[in-house]
Amino acid sequence: MHHRLPAPKFFDLLPILFATEEINKKQPRILPNITLGYNIYENYFYARFTYEAVVDLLSGGQKHVPNYSCGGHNNLLAVLEGADSETSNQISTILGIHKIPQISYGFVDQVLKDEIQLPFFYRMPPKQDAYFMGIVKMLLHFRLSVKGWARCKEKEELEMPSHEDLESILSQDSYRIYNSIQVVAHASLSRSNRMLSGGWLGRQKLHLFLRNSQFLNNSMEGVYFDENGDMAFNFDIVNWVETPNRSIVGVKVGRVERQSSSEIKFTIDQDSIVWPRWFNEIPPRSWCTKSCQPGSAKVVKEGEPPCCYDCAQCAKGTVSSQEDASHCQKCPEDQHSNKVRDQCVPKHVTFLSYEEPLGIILNTLTLVFSFITSLVLGIFIKYLDTPVVKANNRDLSYLLLVSLLLSFLSSLLFIGEPREVTCLLRQTAFSIIFSIAVSSVLAKTVTVVVAFMASKPGSWMRRWLGKSLANSIVFACSGIQVGICTLWLGISPPFPDSDMHSQTEEIVLQCNEGSVTMFYTALGYMGFLAAICFTVAFLARKLPGAFNETKLITFSMLVFCSVWVSFVPSYLSTKGKYMVAVQIFSILASSLGLLGCIFLPKCYIIILRPHLNTKEHLMMKQKVGI
Repeated sequence: MHHRLPAPKFFDLLPILFATEEINKKQPRILPNITLGYNIYENYFYARFTYEAVVDLLSGGQKHVPNYSCGGHNNLLAVLEGADSETSNQISTILGIHKIPQISYGFVDQVLKDEIQLPFFYRMPPKQDAYFMGIVKMLLHFRLSVKGWARCKEKEELEMPSHEDLESILSQDSYRIYNSIQVVAHASLSRSNRMLSGGWLGRQKLHLFLRNSQFLNNSMEGVYFDENGDMAFNFDIVNWVETPNRSIVGVKVGRVERQSSSEIKFTIDQDSIVWPRWFNEIPPRSWCTKSCQPGSAKVVKEGEPPCCYDCAQCAKGTVSSQEDASHCQKCPEDQHSNKVRDQCVPKHVTFLSYEEPLGIILNTLTLVFSFITSLVLGIFIKYLDTPVVKANNRDLSYLLLVSLLLSFLSSLLFIGEPREVTCLLRQTAFSIIFSIAVSSVLAKTVTVVVAFMASKPGSWMRRWLGKSLANSIVFACSGIQVGICTLWLGISPPFPDSDMHSQTEEIVLQCNEGSVTMFYTALGYMGFLAAICFTVAFLARKLPGAFNETKLITFSMLVFCSVWVSFVPSYLSTKGKYMVAVQIFSILASSLGLLGCIFLPKCYIIILRPHLNTKEHLMMKQKVGI
């Protein structure tokens, strides 16, 4: 009995005939000395016919006795089917027992993708996620909303197609059927001829080769099953072009390749695309605005469709590396955005170094002022027995000059890359040395006042005259600052740190003060001493001429206080290494104020006006003042 197959079923036979004919005659090296055959069954969507067909295949041509073979030479390698999901499940129920590969070229339900329940089931339809991802990539590339193209070409008569026409003929189901037969043949080639004898062992090993076999079909396209039993395809992007003779030719202009189960690679040669005339050679677009370039992000216009938006440049520290980015991404802490804002670049490390111009200037000033202080100290030591040096406590003058020298040199601790030792010594050494200097000035001032009061007949202040009072003032006032700094180091000592936020393009290496409260406490105490010293000197400025050093002290403390009062707002308003430069400048300026106002007039008398540096002259000034 003959049955006329419907047209769709008839065209399903064409790739079967073509593939087996090609393997047996045109590709004999795939299965040498072996002929690839086939049995074709129609189940008419009945479960009974389905089971009968499967049992017939398993019986080796005998009377429905599965696994029975008597003298037969036909070995069942695999079953190729394009049934619906229910029928495929019925076939799997029987074939799974015998571990025979079942390859489906139809679209099946997700239930049949369970590898545990159906370990011998293979799916030829390509995974749709890669297909759809490729379409989305293409739509985004051309900035399209929805667009699609489809062409089909069929031949009514059965004939061997040419290599050029193969790709256009084998469409959809036919293409999958053809590849199904090819992959079974190539998997069989991977085994030795001994394995082709059939049986359970041969079929078991065939599964391993099906999972690892890969070949190039006539379209030079890599075909293989992935780790999930799905056929992995790469897709060509074809531009269908109408030739002058009104025929249609497909031109490959791009490709969608699977990189992994979740990633694809999209490539397209836009210059090779031939657009229809009504496109006017301009790619179609459905956007109402131009693309946002890298370095900017989309800002949807209120009341407009989502495809209509403005482009806003990314803020500092944020970037966007793709077109039409929905938002800008923040750079890591150690990186900043470039000028275009499309890439994060590393921040460069900076600190106040000896090599940069600012560091060289401050370092030079420090050495010059230190040399001047040493020179003044040398002059005072050389002329230690002269009245100008001996007046107003010579030892306090030496102590003040030494503390000023150390004050100038302490600024060197603020230059260079912060280290643990320099961070510990930086603020504490500065605070203690300056407290000793201010305490010495205060002791000088108090000594002048006590000396004047003790000069009156019967004054009880005479018992305070001498070195003990001055030494007590210096030790007591500076000792309190030593206690503050010791507590600071014990509670929260300074340490090397890096500031990544104050400067957008720099990482500033600095000393973290540890406790900001202790830093301003030490600074405030030093200001307190300076205020007391200024007040006492100001009140004693009108003492007789022989003791007019209080006028110099008053002016020097005015300079000193002015510098450090202006230091606080300047220090808080600057950032990075310039904060360090502000403090170094304040140290140099205040120390220079004390040195210049108190000692330069005396050096002028000692060096240039030696005739004024006599006891008689001082006594005469005292009488004139009285």
